[in-house]
Amino acid sequence: MKHKEPLRITMAQINPIVGDIKGNADKIIDIYRNNNETDIVVFSELILSGYQPEDLVLHDSFINSCKIQAERIAQTCNNDTALIIGAPWLNEKGERQNCALFIFDGKIQNVIAKRELPNYSVFDEMRVFKHGPLSEPVKYKGYKIGIGICEDFWYSPVASHLAAKGADLLISLNGSPFEIGKDKKRLDIMRARVRETNLPIIYINQIGGQDEIVYDGGSFALNGKGELAYHSMFFYDECETIQFPFTSIIDFTPPDANRLIYECLKLGLQDYVTKNRFPGVLLGLSGGIDSALSAVIAVDALGADKVHCVMMPSQYTSQDSLDDAAALATNLGCTYDIIPIEPAMNAYNMMLENPTGITAENLQSRIRGMTLMALSNQTGKMVLSTGNKSEMAVGYATLYGDMCGGFNVLKDVYKTQVFELAKWRNEESHIIPNNIIIRPPSAELSHDQKDEDSLPPYAILDNILKGLIEKRKSVSQLTHEGFDHEIVLKIRRLLDRAEYKRRQAPPGIKITMASFGRERRVPITNYYENT
Repeated sequence: MKHKEPLRITMAQINPIVGDIKGNADKIIDIYRNNNETDIVVFSELILSGYQPEDLVLHDSFINSCKIQAERIAQTCNNDTALIIGAPWLNEKGERQNCALFIFDGKIQNVIAKRELPNYSVFDEMRVFKHGPLSEPVKYKGYKIGIGICEDFWYSPVASHLAAKGADLLISLNGSPFEIGKDKKRLDIMRARVRETNLPIIYINQIGGQDEIVYDGGSFALNGKGELAYHSMFFYDECETIQFPFTSIIDFTPPDANRLIYECLKLGLQDYVTKNRFPGVLLGLSGGIDSALSAVIAVDALGADKVHCVMMPSQYTSQDSLDDAAALATNLGCTYDIIPIEPAMNAYNMMLENPTGITAENLQSRIRGMTLMALSNQTGKMVLSTGNKSEMAVGYATLYGDMCGGFNVLKDVYKTQVFELAKWRNEESHIIPNNIIIRPPSAELSHDQKDEDSLPPYAILDNILKGLIEKRKSVSQLTHEGFDHEIVLKIRRLLDRAEYKRRQAPPGIKITMASFGRERRVPITNYYENT
């Protein structure tokens, strides 16, 4: 048997922009030119269009632009190095498919269509794409390379078929979003494919924020025993050349959960602001933990010069809150203003004849929201809302008040996780005043108000919410697990009642397996009681 020369394979983990087809093509060409001594440069799923393109795929002009740029890439990248890129494509029947293009010698030599189309969680690919057939391995420099796209290798058929056809190596192009624990899940699934086929596998994932989704990278290669031969960083561009067959294994310990979550939130906010061309962000700094963590993430993501914090005190704002907010703003080095809301409160009290109770409390929140939106109109900066998932779940948020904004970095972060992230970030540099972390949470909309006046402690609340939301458990199941029946029943009713509010909330970064919005679709008008 003729000896095969080893293949040098460059894994290009990069950050595309959805719809910037020419710009993405330019990035591909630049990376190709900078790696002309490799044999293959591999990119991630739909790298040419950006992922997910959603209904853009339904526009003929969009598909045609992808075809034009793919052909330009092929004509430009015509030396002895091959390319594998992801792109939306039309098959011979004119059907739209999610494809991998194998490019070599100035031509698109092979088009491999994705067979397994995900239609769950944040994915809705059956809406825009048609299933592809089981494909043949691509022959290149004496090797047979089995190419699949993301979901194709989450199940057995595609990998088993490619192995039966004599593949020497499997390559998976991916657009896999971050969620807590997802990195281990990917490794476990790819190792299952290795065990079934005895074939090594290369897994290339994109990075970057796209609306509510953040792709975390974490690309890797496994040998035929399922051992790690390579692992990339999470959340950063990386182009690394590895040699196949893999002759060595590596030790890789993933970063701890708090670091991964924080990096996800930071990159998601950075890309949302920069890709949508906002000059920066505005947020209300209350002296509480949620706005504090939001401000720190914003400065880490964008730089202090692009973050404007505003304290909007009322007669109920404590001196501690004023001092803590000022100290945090000083630590961050960002713009900080104080705009008292009492004049507006007095005007509304006169207009509405001194409203009381929840009406008076919500007015304060809405005055603050209107103030931030006015500043946003003046400066062009996007308002960053600061509510956490626990509050959004039970409706402890005011429409057109603290829910105002263009984006919410903490939307999928439970309150207990907010505290964990704040403590973790302070280990790196003590930037959040300790008093903000240890003070009992309060909206400060009335005298001596505390969140736990009307809610169970957050440690209990969050566990109940995770059971109801992430695990879809009933009231009786959670009661059987030891939670107080009346408390669980109250929380479930609050969760159901707040659905109409969540539909009007700004987008925010997904980190769990059941983020509000596309992953948890519950009717607003709904009489069902999950008892």
